[in-house]
Amino acid sequence: MPQRPDPERAAWASAAVRRFAAATNLLVAGRTVRVLGGDPRDAAALVALLTGLGARTATGRDAADPGPVDQLWCLGDPDESTVAVEREADRPRGSTLVVVDAGRYAPAVDEDAFGPVAPARPGVLAVPTHSDDVFLVSTGREPEDDPAAEARIRWARRHMPVARTIAAGLRDGGLLRGTRVGVAMVLEPKTAVLSLLLRDAGAEVVVYAHADETDDAVADVLRRAGLPVHADSTASLAEQHRLALAMLDTRPHVLLDDGSHLIRLAHQERPELLPTMLGAAEETTSGLRPLRLMADRGALGIPVVAVNDARTKTCFDNRFGTGQSTVFATLDLVDALPSGAHRVRPGGTAVVAGFGPVGEGVAQVLVALGFRVTVAEVDPVRALQARFAGYAVAPLVDGVRDADLVVSATGVADTVDHEVLRACAAGVVVSVAGGVDDEVALTVADGAGAVRTTLAQHVERLTWPDGHHVLVLAGGSGVNTSAAEGNPVEIMDLSFAVQLGALRMLLERGDELPCAVVPVDPAVDEATARVALAAWGSRVAPPGRIAEQPADREPDVRTHRFGTPR
Repeated sequence: MPQRPDPERAAWASAAVRRFAAATNLLVAGRTVRVLGGDPRDAAALVALLTGLGARTATGRDAADPGPVDQLWCLGDPDESTVAVEREADRPRGSTLVVVDAGRYAPAVDEDAFGPVAPARPGVLAVPTHSDDVFLVSTGREPEDDPAAEARIRWARRHMPVARTIAAGLRDGGLLRGTRVGVAMVLEPKTAVLSLLLRDAGAEVVVYAHADETDDAVADVLRRAGLPVHADSTASLAEQHRLALAMLDTRPHVLLDDGSHLIRLAHQERPELLPTMLGAAEETTSGLRPLRLMADRGALGIPVVAVNDARTKTCFDNRFGTGQSTVFATLDLVDALPSGAHRVRPGGTAVVAGFGPVGEGVAQVLVALGFRVTVAEVDPVRALQARFAGYAVAPLVDGVRDADLVVSATGVADTVDHEVLRACAAGVVVSVAGGVDDEVALTVADGAGAVRTTLAQHVERLTWPDGHHVLVLAGGSGVNTSAAEGNPVEIMDLSFAVQLGALRMLLERGDELPCAVVPVDPAVDEATARVALAAWGSRVAPPGRIAEQPADREPDVRTHRFGTPR
């Protein structure tokens, strides 16, 4: 077993990778990386972290599937880096190379060696005179605090080839002409790309987003593009309600939802719209739970496609996307605090509540970053899975007593209830992945006399009258969307491709579907995965075909294990 890097190097590697992710909003898992130069111990620490997060190193590539390097991490001599960039830049057009200057003590990339550079998005430089597909990132400086919405949307579109391909199919088939699509999701660059792809494919698109999930600069770009946008980051709860109803009053034929809030609001306050709708698509676990209850009670008035349950959504968005974005956003907020304000430290302890796909991803990322992880899971089968995966398992109220960090990954209200908050070690940091209202019992804590004090943006200290205190991030809502840019672009590319596949289902046969939560067609998963594999440069075998059975002969289902059947 490889030796763990010392805490100082591990902390440096963690900061470098998180700064890369903050600058680019790109994924680590599944990508091919090369680490070049520098102190071998630094390089080993960085390789250990990147591979722990799911990347693979260029030296470990199979000759049958070499593929280009996606990320070149430079640690040492700038001249050596220049030569390596020149070599790696020889690649198929459209295959992006991100060069990461991760020099620990001095720059490891000479930006001047590549001619004039231009901002591609805050924190990312393009090298237009060298190649349209090479970009530079430095982990030694923070990304500019600049909305640069148009640039961020262009960057997201570049990294969303799967959604682009699926949307092109809808456009070419003319299926969306005359269809009004309501998009009710976190409003950031990836959602903007989805909305614009739908518009370009022929749909009328109208957008809504909750205040804490609205990037106003992105909203303004969509408005300038002619899309009605009902969203404002400063809106009060009453104003959000008004905006949501205004979106519904445009009478969308299909809703693409996140959390099923607009789907449920339509049932509660605009039921007259339901007979005119083809249906909806819901992309979250927490959003599907109430819809399934409504269906069981006979109260669901439209078909809802369970995008969340598609394999190309759950296996990637929930695990790899939310795992990376939640943990990185959490630690970025913690790093901005004085060290004495909290318990989190390199090599510390963390508790993950829930071991579904999101919990699995959060736990994997925490372990890669050097945390010792305990899983709290009420489902005994999932708890056993966690034990077999190498994690300690304990009830949440017990696990938090000595924890430095607590991450709720259930999407269930009152997961971190008042008893758990009171049982936490003083100074623990509590964070939520994705999240639903009151997943952390802040309302109950308020009623018990706890006082909230703002320590920094998105960080509150909760202090009870007896002096016990914990730190809660993002007001107990999903830290990855409230305090960061959400899941990586490549992950949302997959999820939005499934949304587009679900939209095709509703357009082609929505009037045949029951008023229920409907599974995604397996063909949508397969088509999404095949497009993604091609976009990521992997060859895959063509679809297997079952040997044809003579029309006049029934398939033989008898066992031949004991000789020829009589």
